[in-house]
Amino acid sequence: MMNLKKNNCHVLLVSYPILGHINPCLQFAKRLVNLGVQVTYCTSLSGFNRISNLPTIKGLSFAPFSDGYDGGFKGSFDEYHLFCNSLKTYGSEFVINMVSEHTTKKNLAFTRIIYTTLMAWVGSVAKIINVPSTLFWIQPVTILDIYYYYFTDYADSFKNCPQHQSLELPGLPLALNPRDFPSFVFTNVKYNDWATQSIKEHIQLLNSEENPRVLVNTFDALEFDALKALKDSVTMVGVGPCIPSTFLEEKDRFDTSFGSDLQSISKNYIDWLDEKPNESVIYIAFGSYAEISNQLMEEIAQGLLKSGRPFLWVIRKGIKGENPKEKLRCKEELEKQGKIVTWCSQVEVLHHPSVGCFLTHCGWNSTLESLASGVPIVACPLWNDQLCNAKLIQDVWKIGVRVSVNDEGIVEKDDFERCIDVVMKGEECRNNAKKWKDLDKEVMKENGSSNLNMQAYVNEILLGHS
Repeated sequence: MMNLKKNNCHVLLVSYPILGHINPCLQFAKRLVNLGVQVTYCTSLSGFNRISNLPTIKGLSFAPFSDGYDGGFKGSFDEYHLFCNSLKTYGSEFVINMVSEHTTKKNLAFTRIIYTTLMAWVGSVAKIINVPSTLFWIQPVTILDIYYYYFTDYADSFKNCPQHQSLELPGLPLALNPRDFPSFVFTNVKYNDWATQSIKEHIQLLNSEENPRVLVNTFDALEFDALKALKDSVTMVGVGPCIPSTFLEEKDRFDTSFGSDLQSISKNYIDWLDEKPNESVIYIAFGSYAEISNQLMEEIAQGLLKSGRPFLWVIRKGIKGENPKEKLRCKEELEKQGKIVTWCSQVEVLHHPSVGCFLTHCGWNSTLESLASGVPIVACPLWNDQLCNAKLIQDVWKIGVRVSVNDEGIVEKDDFERCIDVVMKGEECRNNAKKWKDLDKEVMKENGSSNLNMQAYVNEILLGHS
């Protein structure tokens, strides 16, 4: 490990205040600290106040800030721009003051600001106060490529692409049709406006820099072509997967969790899994943020009953504290067949030998965790990057199947049963999943691509060594 006092490298790491950003950032921060970099991690109190367990690591400190709501935003989703505008206003002032205060403190001045997806305003603030900055993209690099093309030369191609035709983009390994586009390219959808504008600002910032470099939570073998697609404009560097190291290699056996959970974890589910045969259990979870409709939940429930297989299903409490499980018409039958919990340690569950497939919304963290565990996927994307992730899962990495929707946009119980059956019985998905699990471990070893990429970034960009 490098001498922390000697290099005086201090990074301010700023993330969006939801679990999908917080967890990879904390893992990323741990790795920076292990390479001798001092890190101050900050997110707003809306996320920070809900974290139950923060890691205690020398060299890593925390500086939460108010976003004006601090967890109290009660608006509907189409009013979410109000929260994001407040986050930007309060956060910009905080970052400016934070950097100013540390400038006068010996060995504590920030030498660089690193910020995540949807936090483009942090990059703009860094530019104003003349502190170098780096974007840490926490979605697949394929998604960033798509956004880059959309906000530069290909906007009309996206807008004019018929529903059942495909669009080919330079350097990307597959053709996409509109059902695969990430949600934020649809600028005519009211509730996308705040996010679409932030993505556009990300692209503008990159184009305003000389030789821009982006760190991405992916790895070379997983998205080799996509990492090179914009090589004439932007250097993309794979430093992922940013998940606890115990699930990738044996170097740090105490690094078994992200260090944060936005929910209290249910009990006894591991004991329940221990009683089940290997690769027999369906694990179902839709992340920490998404709200799924009662109709979709009912179709999933009926599909599980038709499958006849044991399952572990995470059904979170609603925003107002309600329990959606109670609305299921077949709740009693379900509880005889499987187990329903309000929250669990997902990385731990996915690595349990009894888990045979993962029915997921295809959030990027969930996808990476499934890849690292070698568990095949039933892909049920809802929005945002999940739509394209599902395409990659089925057609590029071939580790799962994507559910189909009917003419009303509903996934029916029969299709859930079909997909579960294909994944649980199919050898191709399972063999490919195990192949990616092995590659996941390789990239984080001493001479693995992500480890070397991370070291090179620290040495060349943060420490200024040639």
